[in-house]
Amino acid sequence: MVSGPYTAGGADAARRAENLAAMNRAAVALFERGHLPVIGVNMALPMIEAAGPSRFDEIMMPLSLALADRCDACLRVGGPSRGADDEAERFALAGKPVFRSLEDVPPA
Repeated sequence: MVSGPYTAGGADAARRAENLAAMNRAAVALFERGHLPVIGVNMALPMIEAAGPSRFDEIMMPLSLALADRCDACLRVGGPSRGADDEAERFALAGKPVFRSLEDVPPA
């Protein structure tokens, strides 16, 4: 799983797009190393769009954390983010690897 900031710091639409693009670039790099990367934001956004923006908080982190429970490892990218830190902590508490650099992730 790739974990990074999305809405952290009250990010506006342009910043959210930049944050998501950075996570997607990391996912591509992981895929090129033989991994099957997922990003919680990418899983949650279509559901939030269908449910309506008022349900953002109800869907985003609960879905991302549930997804984290089903993944083998975490690559934590980007700057400060409580949500991304919560995801990474979920991995650490489960004894699963949390990588802070793409270079530290072994090939699959």
